[in-house]
Amino acid sequence: MRLDKYLKVSRIIKRRTVANDACDLGRVMINGKTAKPSSEVKIGDVLDIRLGSGTICVKVLSIQEHALKSDANLMYELINK
Repeated sequence: MRLDKYLKVSRIIKRRTVANDACDLGRVMINGKTAKPSSEVKIGDVLDIRLGSGTICVKVLSIQEHALKSDANLMYELINK
């Protein structure tokens, strides 16, 4: 699945256009490498996302085309660095 779509479906970022912009500005990394919006996300990948003044780090647990709001947080696990 594309990175920008994953960020939106998992509700880490609310809108796909915002996810696109974050990627274009170099604020999203997959496994330590700067990622483009079209980068492929796989189960087990670690995403580092710089939003505002903080950074969140998540591990991809599942990939789904659609997720209910209540199930979206099951797609990833927060990692404390």
